[in-house]
Amino acid sequence: MSAAARAKKTALVAGRTVVALVAVTTLAFSGYFWTALRLVKQNTNTTQILEVLDDIPNSPPVEDGAIDILLVGSDSRTDAQGRPLPADVLRKLRTEGTDTVNTDTIIVMRIPRNGGKASAISIPRDTYVPIAGYQEDKINSAYGVVKYLTAERLQAEGVRDQQERERKSDEAGRKALVQAVQDLTGMRVDHYAEINLYGFYLLTEVIGGVKVCLKAGTSDPNSGANFRAGEQVISGGDALSFVRQRNMPGGDLGRITRQQVFMSQAMKQLLSAGTFTDAGKMNGLLDAVSKSVVVDEKLDLATLAAQAQGLASGNVEFATIPVTNIDARNERGQSVVTVDREAVKAWVAKLIGETPKPAPSSTTPSTPARFGPEKLLSLDGFPAVAAAAQPDVPCVD
Repeated sequence: MSAAARAKKTALVAGRTVVALVAVTTLAFSGYFWTALRLVKQNTNTTQILEVLDDIPNSPPVEDGAIDILLVGSDSRTDAQGRPLPADVLRKLRTEGTDTVNTDTIIVMRIPRNGGKASAISIPRDTYVPIAGYQEDKINSAYGVVKYLTAERLQAEGVRDQQERERKSDEAGRKALVQAVQDLTGMRVDHYAEINLYGFYLLTEVIGGVKVCLKAGTSDPNSGANFRAGEQVISGGDALSFVRQRNMPGGDLGRITRQQVFMSQAMKQLLSAGTFTDAGKMNGLLDAVSKSVVVDEKLDLATLAAQAQGLASGNVEFATIPVTNIDARNERGQSVVTVDREAVKAWVAKLIGETPKPAPSSTTPSTPARFGPEKLLSLDGFPAVAAAAQPDVPCVD
């Protein structure tokens, strides 16, 4: 055999060896990933919210060409099993000692069944909407107010077990939130996933923090935010303050931009920090999940994991519903975000490629008269859809 032939054969064997090593490494990682996914599933708390979705009045059709997952971030003062968080934990979370529950983050993750690009549609927490069984109020209060009213009713009916009251009132609160989201967007919620503040805190600690970038230094004594300008790594209480700060440009819309960027960066860190192959990190992740994450019983965690990869790679299109006023006042003097409800439905329908149905004549006016005449905010000022291609760490307000 000639020298050239021997060299060619050696190169071929080396090439095959490299391919084999890559394949083995990939399989090993996949094995770790699927083992980790199984462990996460075993430690995840579930809700029966899907069983009551069919009971929600005027729900959109079940099949609309995509899987729509409602992602909720709550500031619950209990863990996922309904047990009150200790005082030292509440201090770490930098949150006031109150029994109310607000959903500070409300996002509908839309995953087309045809394999198209996913969308993450954010709803400002102060959006003023009707809440079934209550009245008009901020959408972030739907969960908490209905939970409170249900807990009071259960106690009056003689249900003495606190964890049972927590579980049943939580289900009622989740149902009210799902209904409010469906009524506002015209979308059908297929699945539900919720994480509380404690889980958020623990997760950022497990992955070693999340890299963020601010255009300018900022502070807010109410949330505990105190950040310098430029890139920095934040975790724990600082991470919570970063996504919950209120005194910032754009109000709710500015906060949503922060949340969207933070989510993408957190997923990058989670998937690149060796979380699934590091025993200590994996145990920390499982602890965070068991204490803070609630999903509906039929949600496929592999689907959610795939979307986490999409978030990390920038393959998810972020969007925020159009609003009419980010600093309106209701009759109680509260600062609220107003929307034209039919305009929101039309915008969502266009975004997901559907034709909106005409509104029935009995539809409640989108913007109450007490707020006065308003124009739809320019989407140039507050982009409804963020560009998919972004820098590694986009700087935000």
